[in-house]
Amino acid sequence: MKIKRKIFRVLIRIVIVLIILVLLGVAVFLGLQISGRSRLYGMYEGKAPDLSRAVGVVEGLTPEDYAGPEEAEDDWQEGDVRYQGSIYRYNKDILTFLFLGIDEKGEVEVKEEGIDGGQSDAIFLLVLNPHTSQVSVIGINRDTMADIDVYSSTGHYLWTEKAQLTLQHAYGDGGVISCERSRDAVSRLFYDLPIHGYCAINMGAIPLINDAVGGVEVEALEDVWKFREGETVLLKGDAAYHYLHDRDTKSFNSAGRRLERQKQYLTAYARTAVNAMKEDITLPVKLYGTLSKYMVTDISVDEVSYLATQVLDYSLSPERFYSLEGETVEGNLLEQFHPDEKALYELILKVFYEKVSQ
Repeated sequence: MKIKRKIFRVLIRIVIVLIILVLLGVAVFLGLQISGRSRLYGMYEGKAPDLSRAVGVVEGLTPEDYAGPEEAEDDWQEGDVRYQGSIYRYNKDILTFLFLGIDEKGEVEVKEEGIDGGQSDAIFLLVLNPHTSQVSVIGINRDTMADIDVYSSTGHYLWTEKAQLTLQHAYGDGGVISCERSRDAVSRLFYDLPIHGYCAINMGAIPLINDAVGGVEVEALEDVWKFREGETVLLKGDAAYHYLHDRDTKSFNSAGRRLERQKQYLTAYARTAVNAMKEDITLPVKLYGTLSKYMVTDISVDEVSYLATQVLDYSLSPERFYSLEGETVEGNLLEQFHPDEKALYELILKVFYEKVSQ
């Protein structure tokens, strides 16, 4: 009997210890969420895009579209804008993240600051709107002509000029410096849009990201690698890399067509990933650890923990997947994508602003 009582007491202690460990785990996870939310929203508190810069760029806009009325107007607040008879207000609860796919196969290697940081072959803005529980994704053509900061091979700033956006990441160290400069260039393109975090992932990590959710099924949009247009394939391993990375550089607008494949893949991946997270809520944190050697990011683990619990209830429909409108032309050496400034302005209002009144 004494032996049985001892065993019973030992079992009770084990159960108590397990309960404490579970509670501690929950407490740590909740603590990470609270800390993550605070960091994300505290970063750009009170900040908004400066759409007044569009005067003289977008036809029809005047300084009066950004000025308050002479007489009191209940619907008007500082920072509001008028456009085509309506008042729009920036949604300060929105979270915006920049994702870059860097044309490097292996793990991240931080270099001496200069001109060898690697180009960003994929450029996307991921936008989380808690007011509508919707995710929006904006695909940006790598050849978009934008103001980028040019540096010397020794890392000294030279000037700012219009050039392909993909080149901005190359002017840096392939690490934090390259990412911060890319973030700033994209922010400028979107009229100083607040960007709450960036994540640059070497394209060689695509198989890891893809296989973490069990693979992604797509219908091939064009003949590329071993795929034939119209066939349905379950992408796994290196197949996902080739579908998202490969293009015929001798074919006109091949970057634009590849962007369409990347958009299609991300839509399918989002659906697959949400289902996977419902089975394992810790998946984003695990993936964060798996990708650590292949990515550079300022999104911390506590921010990832907070975001993971939020996006489960969010929806991403094909209608919320946007691309910059514009025209691709042959430049002196490289193709150039010139965005339609009016369409860009209207896209910013649609995704990042809310209509206050007519």
